[in-house]
Amino acid sequence: MNALLWNWSLTGLFLLSILADGVMGSDEMDLFNNFSGTNVFQKQDDGADVLMVGLTLVQTAAAEGAVCLDGSVPGYHLYRGYGSGANNWIIQLQGGAWCDSIEDCQNRKRSRVGSSTLMETPIEFKGILSNKAAENPDFYNWNKAVVRYCDGASFSGDSENKTEQLQFRGKRIFLAVMEDLIAKGMCHAKQALLNGCSSGGLAAILRCDDFSSLFPHTTKVKCMSDAGFFLDAVDISGARSIRRMYSGVVNTQGLQNTLPRTCTSHLDPTSCFFPQNIINQVKTPLFILNSAFDSWQIENSIAPPSADPSGSWHNCSSSFKCNTSQMQFLEGFRMSMLDALKTFSMSSKNGMYISSRWAHCLAGRKDTWSPGNSQPGEDTGMAVAVGDWYFERAF
Repeated sequence: MNALLWNWSLTGLFLLSILADGVMGSDEMDLFNNFSGTNVFQKQDDGADVLMVGLTLVQTAAAEGAVCLDGSVPGYHLYRGYGSGANNWIIQLQGGAWCDSIEDCQNRKRSRVGSSTLMETPIEFKGILSNKAAENPDFYNWNKAVVRYCDGASFSGDSENKTEQLQFRGKRIFLAVMEDLIAKGMCHAKQALLNGCSSGGLAAILRCDDFSSLFPHTTKVKCMSDAGFFLDAVDISGARSIRRMYSGVVNTQGLQNTLPRTCTSHLDPTSCFFPQNIINQVKTPLFILNSAFDSWQIENSIAPPSADPSGSWHNCSSSFKCNTSQMQFLEGFRMSMLDALKTFSMSSKNGMYISSRWAHCLAGRKDTWSPGNSQPGEDTGMAVAVGDWYFERAF
C-alpha cells in the first residue's frame, strides 16, 4: 500500500510514495579505537562497519538538579565531526516511551531509561547518525550527540516526589547536556539540527525553540521529529487509550507547569502533550518524519490489549497482517494524521515526510534512511527529502 508524502519546500507541496520496510542484519564486534575523548568502535553489521560510540556522563549536572529519575547524573554519546562538518551539529534526543504513574516511574528508575548507572554503552550510530557518506550524504561528517533518555516525560518535567524518591527533571537534563556540549564546541556551530525518535521525537518538538535560543541568529537551526507525532486518537473500543496514558504522565510529573503556555492558555495540559496541538506554535523550522501506519501507535494507541481483550487485532497490531475492516480503520487513522498536519504543512519553513511503512522510528535505521536502500516506487528517499528541506535545495 502506498501513502502520500507531503513536504513543503521552497517550490511548494509535492507527493511521494513509500513502500515496505527492509530487514536489519546481525552484528559482530570488530575494531576499537579512542576518538576525541569518547570511546568509538567500528563493528560489523551484515558485513559493513557500524559506528559505536561510548557514554559521557555530565557530572556537573547534579549540582543543577538535572538528574535522572533515580537521582543519577545524565549522559550522552558524542562523535566529533570533521572537515566541512566540523562546525555543524546534530543532537538526537533518545526515546523510550513514558511513565504514567508513581509505580510505573519507580519501576522505570531501575532500568536504563531511568538511571544512568544502568545505561548500556557503547551504542550504534546508524542512519542520520552514520559517519558514512553513502548512507548519510548530508550529515555524515557532522558532530553528533545522542542524549540519553532517563526522565520518563520527553525531557519536559521539572519537579520531584520526595516521598517516593523520584526526580522528574527532564527539562533540566536537556539544558544541562546542552550546556556541556556548548562548552565542548557547539558554541561555534554554523548549522545545527535537533532531532529525536519516538518520545524523543515528541521532545524534539517541545524543546525545539529552547534549542534554537542557544545559538546566535547567524546559526542555521532547525528541528526534526522522527516518529514523534502521536495522535490523540480513538482506539478500536471507542476509548482514548493514549490520552489516558498521557494524562497520567502529565499529572504524575506536574507537566502543566512546563508545557507550552501558547497551548495551555486555551487547552488542558494533557491536550498540550499531543504534537497536533503545539506544532503550529513552534517558531523554529520543523520537519515531521512519521509513518501513517506507525507500528507503536497501532499496537499501543489504536489496538492496545485493553481495547482488544479477544485478541482479534493481534496479528494486525504486531505484524501488520490486517484484514479488510482493520485496514479501513487504519486508513481512517492515516487520514486523521494528514488532516492534523494540514495547517502545519502550509508554512514554507516546515517540512514533512509521511510514510506508509509499518515502522516506528525511521531516521536512525540504515534500511529506511540510506538513499541506497530506497524501495521501488520511491521517487525520493527520506534522507534526500530531509536534506533538501534543511539546506533549502530547490526541487
